[in-house]
Amino acid sequence: MPRKKAQPAKRQKFTREYKLEAVRLSLQGTKSVASVAADLGIDAHQLYRWRRALEKDSGGAFPGNGKMTSQDEELHQLRRQLKQVTEERDFLKKATAFFAKESR
Repeated sequence: MPRKKAQPAKRQKFTREYKLEAVRLSLQGTKSVASVAADLGIDAHQLYRWRRALEKDSGGAFPGNGKMTSQDEELHQLRRQLKQVTEERDFLKKATAFFAKESR
């Protein structure tokens, strides 16, 4: 009898406020991080990642809803432009070589 494939768990989404509150609870020191995570129904590793994200960038941590920060958005746009310009340059190099060969 064929086995059914396990359905992947749906990815949970948490608000910025929820993450900040979870980190605050874990930093109080009255409970361990694992205990706080268990109380909230999340993995302790996830809570540690939220803590690191908050320590790393306190102002813009957890932008939420999949929105990029303005710096990330600008970086993404610049990389896309660089890729396009690089492709155009490579095409022009090939075209120049082709026409140089034809004119001989």
